[in-house]
Amino acid sequence: MSTLHRSKKNQTKPDSKGLHPRSLHQQGYDFTALIKSYPPLAPYVKPNAHGNLSIAFTDPLAVKTLNAALLKRHYNISDWHIPEGALCPPIPGRADYIHYIAELLGIDEPTTERVKTLPKITLLDIGTGANGIYPLLACQLYGWHCVGSDINTQSLENVASIIANNPQLNGSFTLRTQQDKNHIFEGIIQAGEFFDVSVCNPPFHASADEALKGSQLKVNNLARHRGEQTSTPTAPTLNFGGQDAELWCKGGERMFLKKLIKESHAFSTQCRWFTSLVSKIDNVQPAKKLISKLGAVDIREIKMKQGNKITRILAWTFI
Repeated sequence: MSTLHRSKKNQTKPDSKGLHPRSLHQQGYDFTALIKSYPPLAPYVKPNAHGNLSIAFTDPLAVKTLNAALLKRHYNISDWHIPEGALCPPIPGRADYIHYIAELLGIDEPTTERVKTLPKITLLDIGTGANGIYPLLACQLYGWHCVGSDINTQSLENVASIIANNPQLNGSFTLRTQQDKNHIFEGIIQAGEFFDVSVCNPPFHASADEALKGSQLKVNNLARHRGEQTSTPTAPTLNFGGQDAELWCKGGERMFLKKLIKESHAFSTQCRWFTSLVSKIDNVQPAKKLISKLGAVDIREIKMKQGNKITRILAWTFI
């Protein structure tokens, strides 16, 4: 269980707007404390155009190192790492997803003293990737039992090494390989098994080219926000990483959601709440319509705000 660190010195605050009330990142990043907790971050921290300590968020290695520092300081996760090019998730936004899911399940805010008394929730992460971020946060914040699934065995091997480096996760975070690219829950949820909730961060682009263009737009927006010059490089990079199925699939986010929702119906009695991030607002109503058509008894749309960006969690249950 993590210690709540809320020091207000030497922090940047652009990413703190709109975060969940339980977030450990409400006051921005305390880079002095982060460096003390994780010294490898030091070379990447410099004053930005506004005179505040920050990193170059357009640098994939700097972003990855910041993540490792955040996970070490706030969530007691040691030696977090991902292969070059793998998706590097923004920690505050990912933690918010877990906090909103906890509220959906009626779980109170945890504290170090009472986390052991919280209900034992079981969570399934669809497409956990090489970073394993949702189960890692859920285990450390709420003491949940988590299963991470993925079709990429190399990604799962990387997560397995993170688990091995953190003995407190032993028995709380397990991994399963999806053998069939045409299925999501089938082959993962076993007979007689029950999950309280499933989470998913679906690939939201329809092609690799679209993913690169989206990344360049993100890079320019970050630069503009910090008073830096924007650029259009001939070979754009993915500052937050991401490969193949992590970022894009045929038909993009809308088709993936359709597949996820349809297959969830087949496992309607084995999972209390199915949830997914939805990054594109145009995909929300078609997804809700399909969920309703399949007979869900409750559908929730939960808005998450981080800075000027709004992402939605779609949640539904057949129980």
